[in-house]
Amino acid sequence: MPEPTKKEENEVLAPAPAPAPEEPNKEKEAGTAPAKEPNKEKEAGTSPGKEWSIGESPAGEEQDKQNANSQLSTLFVEKPQGGSVKVGENITFIAKVQAEDLLRKPTIKWFKGKWMDLASKAGKHLQLKETFERHSRVYTFEMQIIKAKENYAGNYRCEVTYKDKFDSCSFDLEVHESTGTTPNIDIRSAFKRSGEGQDDAGELDFSGLLKRREVKQQEEQPEVDVWELLKNAKPSEYEKIAFQYGITDLRGMLKRLKRMRRVEKKSAAFARILDPAYQVDKGGRVRFVVELADPKLEVKWYKNGQEIRPSTKYIFEHKGCERIMFINNCVLTDDSEYYVTAGDEKCSTELFVREPPVMVTKQLEDTKAYCGERVELECEVSEDDANVKWFKNGEEIIPGPKSRYHIKVEGKKHILVIEGATKADTAEYSVMTTGGQSSAKLSVDLKPLKILTPLTDQTVNLGKEICLKCEVSENITGKWTKNGLPVQESDRLKIVHKGRIHKLVIANALVEDEGDYVFTPDAYSVTLPAKVHVIDPPKINLDGLGDDNTVTVIAGNKLRLEIPISGEPPPKAIWSRADKAIMEGSGRIRAENYPDSTTLVIDIAEKDDSGVYHINLKNEAGEAHASIKIKVVDIPDPPVAPNVTDVGDDWCVVTWEPPVYDGGSPILGYFIERKKKQSSRWMRLNFDLCKETIFEPKKMIEGVAYEVRIFAVNAVGISKPSMPSKPFVPLAVTSPPTLLTVDSVTDTTVTMKWRPPDQIGAAGLDGYVLEYCFEGTDDWIVANTELIEKTKFTITGLPTDSRIFVRVKAVNAAGASEPKYYSQPILVKEIIEPPKIRIPRHLKQTYIRRVGEAINLVIPFQGKPRPELIWTKDGAPIDKNQINIRNSETDTIVFIRKAERSHSGKYDLQVKVEKFVETASIDIRVIDRPGPPQLVKIEDVWGENVALSWTPPRDDGNTAITGYTIQKADKKSMEWFTVIEHYHRTSATITELVIGNEYYFRVFAENMCGLSEDATMTKESAVIAKDGKIYKNPVYEDFDFTEAPMFTQPLVNTYAVAGYNATLNCSVRGNPKPKITWMKNKVAIKDDPRYRMFSNQGVCTLEIRKPSPYDGGTYCCQAVNDLGTVEIECKLEVKVVAQ
Repeated sequence: MPEPTKKEENEVLAPAPAPAPEEPNKEKEAGTAPAKEPNKEKEAGTSPGKEWSIGESPAGEEQDKQNANSQLSTLFVEKPQGGSVKVGENITFIAKVQAEDLLRKPTIKWFKGKWMDLASKAGKHLQLKETFERHSRVYTFEMQIIKAKENYAGNYRCEVTYKDKFDSCSFDLEVHESTGTTPNIDIRSAFKRSGEGQDDAGELDFSGLLKRREVKQQEEQPEVDVWELLKNAKPSEYEKIAFQYGITDLRGMLKRLKRMRRVEKKSAAFARILDPAYQVDKGGRVRFVVELADPKLEVKWYKNGQEIRPSTKYIFEHKGCERIMFINNCVLTDDSEYYVTAGDEKCSTELFVREPPVMVTKQLEDTKAYCGERVELECEVSEDDANVKWFKNGEEIIPGPKSRYHIKVEGKKHILVIEGATKADTAEYSVMTTGGQSSAKLSVDLKPLKILTPLTDQTVNLGKEICLKCEVSENITGKWTKNGLPVQESDRLKIVHKGRIHKLVIANALVEDEGDYVFTPDAYSVTLPAKVHVIDPPKINLDGLGDDNTVTVIAGNKLRLEIPISGEPPPKAIWSRADKAIMEGSGRIRAENYPDSTTLVIDIAEKDDSGVYHINLKNEAGEAHASIKIKVVDIPDPPVAPNVTDVGDDWCVVTWEPPVYDGGSPILGYFIERKKKQSSRWMRLNFDLCKETIFEPKKMIEGVAYEVRIFAVNAVGISKPSMPSKPFVPLAVTSPPTLLTVDSVTDTTVTMKWRPPDQIGAAGLDGYVLEYCFEGTDDWIVANTELIEKTKFTITGLPTDSRIFVRVKAVNAAGASEPKYYSQPILVKEIIEPPKIRIPRHLKQTYIRRVGEAINLVIPFQGKPRPELIWTKDGAPIDKNQINIRNSETDTIVFIRKAERSHSGKYDLQVKVEKFVETASIDIRVIDRPGPPQLVKIEDVWGENVALSWTPPRDDGNTAITGYTIQKADKKSMEWFTVIEHYHRTSATITELVIGNEYYFRVFAENMCGLSEDATMTKESAVIAKDGKIYKNPVYEDFDFTEAPMFTQPLVNTYAVAGYNATLNCSVRGNPKPKITWMKNKVAIKDDPRYRMFSNQGVCTLEIRKPSPYDGGTYCCQAVNDLGTVEIECKLEVKVVAQ
């Protein structure tokens, strides 16, 4: 925390001495006692506790504008509050700013006093922090003062700005320490504010401190420097010292002293300037003198910035270089700042006008008074309308609108008025002026109290008004008590005080209002007692028993019937039944009596206890009678065993008869329970009472035996269960058969087929019954004599060209199900269906098998009546001795037990129905291992290498040669070792042979079935010569790898299902790599998202995404390079599957 600025002033004021070194203004007059002078702070223009430095002035127009802005734009959501701290302790001030409408962080500044910015003073004793809460969008700014010192006390200000918005807040800090009390110094002089309307109006006058006064106390004690006294005193004592020494404008004095402490520069126009300050008594004359360096300069005098003209009050004189101004008959309005100008320079001074002290001319007198009286304490002073302060036991009396203290001023007479004096007003009162003081004691006592009308005892009926009234000799307050406890007012109880009369009024008297009441006047030891007695005739309260006063009790239970009664005094109760009194005691039926109730007790109620019981009440206020009917009830008897009248798949119908005895209470309903026959666990079927004597249980398991029992329910409870019903088993017929369709029709028969029922149930399925009727009749004829076990049946013996309706039923142990009807009449006449061959997908390409493997081809077809089938191979009839053909109504099978190469070829199938013909072709290729190459010869031998060549085999095994395997053997051992496998060319170079050895070579041919059984060996051997042999490099011609495009695997005709992706595949080779183009119906496919084209290692693929019948047609794959163009086609057929 930075230390407050302290500036030393060495100038001497003429003719008065200068005050001690300046200290920050720690004035607390506005902050310490706001109720005394609420306008002082406004007049001073600054906040309480403001620090000042030389040359500063109080808040001016700029501060006023700033304060106005802070009122228009409020940014604070929480302002820092003033506080107090002890020396050496810490304190933190917090300010919060709402940033919800702000785009960036606001700017905040902390000040001490008016101008001291604390941002540059942060350090050991001062820390400034700021945080931001994102959730609530609130900035929190903290100023922490660490190890506070006494001079840190004062006024602080917090300012926040954001663009054109501004807000500020002032707060005070008090620093307390244990210091000695300020010495008691007599009043030296009085100061008053300057006259209103002048330029310096509102400024405080401290001129009286600049010149020592000669007063009586000066002879007894040394002169006291008020400025030094204020500097060392606590801020809370400023106002007391200011009044004690006649300072009425403390803040103004401090401000004026700061102005005149400016260091004057050496002047070129003035040889001698004005003294810093002048002092004069009220009504006296003052002389201002300056000496000019150049007597020709023009001089002008000013007061508070306004030029002074010569008059009887202001007199100007010229004596050589001296310029003199006299002010005659000085008044308080002359207390101001004056300056004189010479050319472009000026010098200034302060004039302080002193007023003589006010003396007390008539002392206060001791006074005695009674409570409630008006008391006046009077004194007189030496001046009219002088400033006088009143004190009670040393504490200043501050009059206010609601205060009982008022101060009247009549010229020199000052009167303290106390309205309605109380004993608390007994004290020592004193009055203080600027020139003296006076004190007196006030004693306030009670007046003697007389009881004019005492309270009287009262006896009232219940519900009537109680009024207790008394009258005393004085108009004083008092307290009411009942049985020693204070009486609280309510809507029913009112306390009335009118003058000397006191009343306690209770409306609608209750029993609890009875008691001892006492009225005690305040401040007196006198009591006024009275007794209140409340009486009431007996009453019986039967509100809880219903209209007919009937009480129902369950047999075997204990009845304790408590009847509320009332009456004051408590009445005596007598119970009776059939003119026989029921005595109090320990019998099974007995009576019990209490002050507020009477009780009838019946232990273990029996059916015979039912009847009418009488109650008689009696007390001194009267009698009361009442009758009560008691009814004893029990649970009903169990119903008889129920009957199961109907049974379904998971339900049944149960009926029963009501119980013989209902227990004395009507039957409310029934509960039904069931269980499996083999189980002992019963399950309740209804949670709401069944009002009828019939019930339909559901959700039973079909095929399981069940039993049912019944409970009867009345108001008392639930009966015992009935005997269980006879066991029953829920069974149900099946659901109707499904998907009844016509399988085939001839001229005399109709074959129907169907699917089993969706729900069969526990009874199972025994079979089916198929019925038909001719169109135009309702006579259904059973087609089968016995139950049909299968889901297909042929109705025979039908007339040709007739029309019939057909239905089928499922039959089980529960009976026949609902029939399933065929939707339309069926014409009994064979229908011609054109033939159609369904070639399996794997047979649409060449079907390849190895020699010795079995061939089993199944080709489905359609057509009605049964079509005629013809098989041919390569255009000739098939030899049935070698190839087996088996035909059925829906397919034909080609079977060859052991395939031979002679079985390869093109097989044609012809399906013929009358004039309709359908054909299909299947390519079968039976393959075998190839033969050996025709000739293997040694082309050349050099170094460790041998060049071989050979010719392909004559027999390729009915499939392409895929490679060759080359072996070598040393002539000495003739053991064969494989050198190269899966070699594709017909020439090779064998390397890394052993020099000096002689080798033979042989070659095997290979296809997809494997290696040839035999190999062809070289006729000559190859000798690997030793060193010294000249090796001749063979001359090779560059091999031409270029090749025109050629399809190695063609496209095949394809069938696709609508909605499922389809692919077309082929393989191509060529060098340079050919460009692949796909076409549909001779139109190139480009940028169509429904097609995707792939090419990987010569395999070309066209994928058609979710094709539709529109996508069917002729597809073509075109391969193009520099050596030529080749195309291949296939057909795509898209079929739609019926839903």
